[in-house]
Amino acid sequence: MLTFLNSTAFTALGAPTTWAEVLGFLSGAWCVYLVGRQSALNWPIGIVNNLVWILLFATAGLYADSGLQIVYIGLAVWGWTNWARGHDGGVLPVTGTSGREWLWLAGAGIAGTAALTVLLDTATPSTVPFWDAATTVLSLLATWGQATKRWESWLLWIAADLIYIPLYLHKGLTLTALLYIGFLALCVRGLIAWRSTRVKTPEFAPVA
Repeated sequence: MLTFLNSTAFTALGAPTTWAEVLGFLSGAWCVYLVGRQSALNWPIGIVNNLVWILLFATAGLYADSGLQIVYIGLAVWGWTNWARGHDGGVLPVTGTSGREWLWLAGAGIAGTAALTVLLDTATPSTVPFWDAATTVLSLLATWGQATKRWESWLLWIAADLIYIPLYLHKGLTLTALLYIGFLALCVRGLIAWRSTRVKTPEFAPVA
């Protein structure tokens, strides 16, 4: 099975594309589409996508991204449970992120990126330790926002995708880079959709 997934499906723009990349493309696009529609099915589809990415990223030397998928699987189980339980017996609503939470996210993002950059630079043969670390941390923070249905999670995904696209082109993952261009468009669509359905509770509502 691993041999098949690592084999070349076709050549795109002069770069070989594996079956793992093709499967990652399809499951990833489906997952993002379902998130935008607030469908809980995005979580199991996302887990399948994570399993494929573990193989693909490890083969490409993106070690942080590969390890990140294992964390994603754990977060997916939590997010799936969170969405299924809902809020007060109903559907979990889309809300905003408080100022205190943004401070926590910024602190965690800076500290996490710095620590992971050092780790990748000293403990792995990664040739892009900072960018690998930055996208890893942005993705983790975005997943937290997705699991708790904060509309700003799409802003973090968009920031990560803008880095991922040239990074994957640099690593020769042409189809994956094209996928992330599609992800970028889906993220903008999801951002608009979630903002239009967000609930402004007293904690998040603007002061008149």
